[in-house]
Amino acid sequence: MTLKVEGDPGYGSVSAGGRFTDLDSSESVPLLIPDIQQRQHVWKPLSKEELLKCAGGPGWKKFRSRLVLCFWFGWLIMLGTAVAIIIQTPRMESPSLHWWQRDVFYRLQPALFMDVDSDEVSRISRVSEHLPYLKSLGAGAVILEGLFRHDISPTNLTEIDQNLGTLPQFTQLITESRKAGVRVVLDLCELDLFEQESGNETNVSSGPSEHIQYSLKYWLEHGVSGFGICDTDTAFSAKTLMEWNVLMQEFNSQDDERILMVRQTGNTLPALNASSIVVNGSLVELVIKSLIPPSHHPLSPAEVAEAMEASLQKPQGDWPSWTVGGGVPWELQRAILVLIMTLPGTPIIKYGDEDLDQLNQPLALFHSLSQSRAREEALHFGRFTFLSFNASMSSSSLNSTATPPLAFLRSWGCVHFLVLFNLGSEPHTLDPDWAPSLPEGGVFVTSTGLDRLGPVSLRSIKMQPHEAIVIKLFESDNF
Repeated sequence: MTLKVEGDPGYGSVSAGGRFTDLDSSESVPLLIPDIQQRQHVWKPLSKEELLKCAGGPGWKKFRSRLVLCFWFGWLIMLGTAVAIIIQTPRMESPSLHWWQRDVFYRLQPALFMDVDSDEVSRISRVSEHLPYLKSLGAGAVILEGLFRHDISPTNLTEIDQNLGTLPQFTQLITESRKAGVRVVLDLCELDLFEQESGNETNVSSGPSEHIQYSLKYWLEHGVSGFGICDTDTAFSAKTLMEWNVLMQEFNSQDDERILMVRQTGNTLPALNASSIVVNGSLVELVIKSLIPPSHHPLSPAEVAEAMEASLQKPQGDWPSWTVGGGVPWELQRAILVLIMTLPGTPIIKYGDEDLDQLNQPLALFHSLSQSRAREEALHFGRFTFLSFNASMSSSSLNSTATPPLAFLRSWGCVHFLVLFNLGSEPHTLDPDWAPSLPEGGVFVTSTGLDRLGPVSLRSIKMQPHEAIVIKLFESDNF
């Protein structure tokens, strides 16, 4: 009987006759010797027939081809749908702005350019030499103040103050300003032209005289880009402004629009017998508002903060324009500069306000603000939102005698800038819950001290005395 062996075939003993003998039995089996030579496998490519057989036949080939076509067809449909959604989705398109909405205005009195070393160079010529500096600041227009004598008559409105220069020098100034890309606006505020005519028995109610119309046309022909008056002038009337506007329309072009500006001296403009005074309206283009009320002495930080808060909470109108106005303490001038350059509308900088030499970095703050305004749509024409600290802060986090901080948002689409002010004389740490709806973090854009860089958490900002900070907020789903 043949013995079935499981396990190692070499287990047991081998007799001389080549028979396997079990130790406990006399039965034997043939010896199983394993083949020590390994079979070598040779890989050969499959033939077409073998491939078709493995793939399931010709029908499967057609099915796979159609499946691939369906995949690419579906992918193209999804791509087209995505493109259509992107095209049809409402986008925040940048508005088309006029030059007086894009540019920074610079108030300048030629009388301030005094040269004690040379009497041959007039002050008008000094203004011409100043044009490259104005262009480097990012200023697009200069408002010349004090160019005429206060007792000038309408018949002499084509003559400038001889102490400042001659008419050929002023004509050269206009020519060079055009080449430099800086427009010139003449300030006619407080000239009392109509009162002069009243003394000569001219009927004031009849409107601007032919002399004033002729003078305005004279300066427009010389290349002046506009005129400014005060709301206290007798020229501030609906009839006068309409007549001036009709005259200036004759010199308007698509790239060279002439404008009328009105400086608001009170809290509101006096009422006119006209429908409205709005941007792109029929009367004036810019209404210049003062952030700080006029005063004979510099205001205290608390008074400045109160005036700022009152100005920020008022309706801004269609396109406001801002200037400082009253006296500001020296330690707050840099913060006021930040405010002027980040508010909605056209900033108007007075001569010398940009050169606030601190930490041996003259003009650094102004350049930073000017470049940010030109680059960021939110700072240029974004939506304005005032943020109140008083309603969000507890009484324990803010001393009742301390100057409260101020803040507002500038937003355009999903881009948001937070502007913070601490006008008080003490450091202030923001309450973690002062603005729960804002994103938790952002990145510093600039500050009055020019010493804040990199990312920041809004819950841990400690503001220094008299400091202003501009922060670009990170995007958030719930903001």
